[in-house]
This record gives sequence, C-alpha cells and structure tokens, in this order.
Amino acid sequence: MDAVFYERTGPAGEVLQLGPLPDPVPGPGEVRVRVRWSGVNPSDVKSRAGLRSSVMPFARVVPHSDGMGVVDAVGAGVPAGRIGERVWLWNGAWGRPMGTAAPWIVVPQAQAVPLPDGVPDEAGACLGIPALTALHAVLCHGGVAGRRVLVAGGAGAVGEYAVQMARLLGAAQVIATVSSESKAAVARAAGAEMTVDYRDPGAAARILEATGGEGIDRVVEVDIAANAALDAQVLRPGGQCVVYGSGQGEFTLPFFPLIVKNLDLHFFIVYNLAPADRERATRTLTQWLQAGRLQHRIAARLPLAQAAEAHRLVESGQVVGNVVLQLP
Repeated sequence: MDAVFYERTGPAGEVLQLGPLPDPVPGPGEVRVRVRWSGVNPSDVKSRAGLRSSVMPFARVVPHSDGMGVVDAVGAGVPAGRIGERVWLWNGAWGRPMGTAAPWIVVPQAQAVPLPDGVPDEAGACLGIPALTALHAVLCHGGVAGRRVLVAGGAGAVGEYAVQMARLLGAAQVIATVSSESKAAVARAAGAEMTVDYRDPGAAARILEATGGEGIDRVVEVDIAANAALDAQVLRPGGQCVVYGSGQGEFTLPFFPLIVKNLDLHFFIVYNLAPADRERATRTLTQWLQAGRLQHRIAARLPLAQAAEAHRLVESGQVVGNVVLQLP
C-alpha cells in the first residue's frame, strides 16, 4: 500500500513522504479498516513538527489518529459480522507507529466504532479528537445542564462541537469567544447566543453583564496560557475551568483570583480518557449521530498525496473547521 509517513521530525514539506509500506494484517482482537478519510488535527501537526519532542517514538510514523473507513478483515476473537461495517476510528496513531494516513490500518476492535447511517463518510474522520474532546469537556463533573457555559474558541474544530453539545445537554446559556466576525457567525450558527472577541479589553465585562453579574459556571478552554486571566475574571465562585489545550508548554496562573473564588481547574487529553468516560462519550455521541443532531464543518478535503498541504493548513490556524484527507 502507498502511505504517508515520516522518519524524522520537521517541516511538513520536508519530512512527509508518500511511499509503499506492507499491508497490515489484523491480530487477535483486532480489525483491519480500509480507510476512506483521514483526519488531520493540531496534535498530529505538533508531533510531526517535533514540538513535543524531537525524538522519534518509532523509526517510521504513519500519522493521524482520526479516520473513517470500512472493516475488511478481522483477527481471531472478533465476530466476522463486523466485516463491511462503516466505522470511525480513535487513537489510530497514539502510542502506535501506524495511523490513518494509509489505505489500511489495524486497530483493537474497540477503536473502530460503528458510524450510523446518514452520517457523511468524511464526518467520521472528525469524531475521535474534535468531537470526543468537546463532549468530554461538557459531560465531565456533572455536565452542564442548567449552567452557564463559556466556550473559548467557539468556531474551532473542538469549540463548534462544544457549543452544539452544551446546547444539547441543556446548558442555560452558551457564550463563545472568537477572533473575527466570520468566526462569530460560525459560533452563533452552532448555538452560541452571544460571542465576544477575546482580545477586546472589555471582554470580561461583557461576559459578566450577559450573565446578569452571576458569572460563568464552566469554561471549556482551548488555550489556558492565553486565556487564564479572562477565565479567572468571568468564572463564578466555585466555577469550573475544563482545559484541553494550551498554546504554550509552560504558563503562569493568577493564584489569588483563582483561590479566592474556590475555582476548579480540570485538565485532560482525549487520548487518555478513562474507559468509563470514553464509553459514556461514545454512547452519547452515537445517539446524537443517529438522530442527526450534530453539524460537521469540513474546512478542506484534500487527497492523501497532499498531506503536507493539509498539515500546513492546520498549522496556520486560519481554517475554520476540520481538515481531512481522502484515500484513493
């Protein structure tokens, strides 16, 4: 099979290659998936660039953890009835050398989740990281029913899902921060009743005014390094800041504003969700997909051979929505 891979970290155009690799064979408890779409996420880009570590975890890496395809072979212990299933994938390249940027991938059967009829194929490549991150952020610690929620980056791949999901879970109020009017329109279309430019010096005052001075119950935070001060200002006493991302590896937090309000900070990475949390999120997501209750924003669809361009698009931070690659 012809797959995209890299053997050293660095710029996408220099290190990503397209070349032949052996076809994978499923082992016990595994399924082989004929990949149709591969999702490109910021974590994939950072790993390839060496931003987390310049040391390669394996001699060769086929990138991307998200994907969608059809089961075409199963290993021992897996029901043969799974052959032919449309599935979406999670953690394809997490702790493994072979991700979804290839015509075939072999994964433990639990990591290939049936994709309900009616969901577009390419949307399946957006679920493992963006959708599950958003869903865990609004489900954890008792959920958001009846609560006021601020979604940081409400037009982003995770943020747009989080706005929708907060609404579906019964949030009393959903506000989103954005950086442009075009992104504000995206967040409002997803269900945010108010958007605020996070760079506006009066952002905190506007958010507090919108809550009647009560403050936000939960912030879903994409960049704690950039937004910690704003979060501390707008959260109510006893409020929660659920953090899934940071623009910097190290950052400082305003200690006194956090402690005087008895604020809760919760950090998580979707790759390491506890089994019970992942099962709950996957079950909820499946129900919504079956009912057609989610919208999926695809910013760019590119062929596998243009993987480097897809990485550059994600790296730019300018695309609104998910970037996916189509397998031949």
